[in-house]
Amino acid sequence: MNPIFKHGPSPQHRLILVLFCSAVLIFFDHKMSSFDVVRGYLQSIVSPLQYMANAPKQLMTWGAENLVTRQRLMTENEVYRKNELSFHEQSMQLNIIKQENERLRSLLASPVRPDIKKMFAEILSVDSDPYTHQVLINRGTSDGVYEGQPVLDEKGIVGQILHVGARSSRVILITDVTHAVPVRIQRNGLRLTASGTGRIDLLIHNFVPHSADIQEGDLIVTSGLGGKYPEGYPVARVTRVSNDETREFLRVYSQPIAEIDRLRYVLLLSKEEPVSIFAPKGASEKIKEAASVTESN
Repeated sequence: MNPIFKHGPSPQHRLILVLFCSAVLIFFDHKMSSFDVVRGYLQSIVSPLQYMANAPKQLMTWGAENLVTRQRLMTENEVYRKNELSFHEQSMQLNIIKQENERLRSLLASPVRPDIKKMFAEILSVDSDPYTHQVLINRGTSDGVYEGQPVLDEKGIVGQILHVGARSSRVILITDVTHAVPVRIQRNGLRLTASGTGRIDLLIHNFVPHSADIQEGDLIVTSGLGGKYPEGYPVARVTRVSNDETREFLRVYSQPIAEIDRLRYVLLLSKEEPVSIFAPKGASEKIKEAASVTESN
């Protein structure tokens, strides 16, 4: 139902009025900055709505960044763990090489006289029989090894070659119960025999008269008798002298100079000219390095 009476201006007049008011407001705002305070209040009222409208986007962006960062950190941590294991393994290898170089340098600096030829050898295995003290080395007849050849480390006499194979040989140690070495006291030249006791840290000297001049701490060296061991190489040091008058002889005990339980590399001595000085297999570069360091020192 259409109204009978129409009140108010027409739409055209309203549009003209709105445009006029807008132009006036724009003029005063642009020229006189009259509405800055009102704009500030309106901005404060509208800001929470803007933050609420922008919150979902910011939340999604934050989640995506954190997810990517966590995944990247996990990947980097895994790489770092692998690198750490690799570095630890390399460090252990370097420590092993360092220890081997120290042993080789000690062997090169051992008191071998110029007329004695030397040959390097590496311990392959240790006899598991508790009643025998023998080791296997990586040298044989092809390298010029022979039975009875003396063996020593950087400190003293270790033993002698017992059996020789083509590529390996068996060494009987001076601590074996079946082994004996003609020795003498370095201080006074008193001749003795050093026999193995089956213990790696103990030698016994039998048939020593009560009148013998032996003191604890005396150095025992090879006497050169018997033709097996060259003269003057350290064998043991006297640790105990038991002077029991009820016994027919003194009981003299000594400790080997060589580190029998820590052998890795040894020297084989020979008065014959070998074809070449052999190094332990896989250790030629280490020996060259150790030799150069020893010469520089």
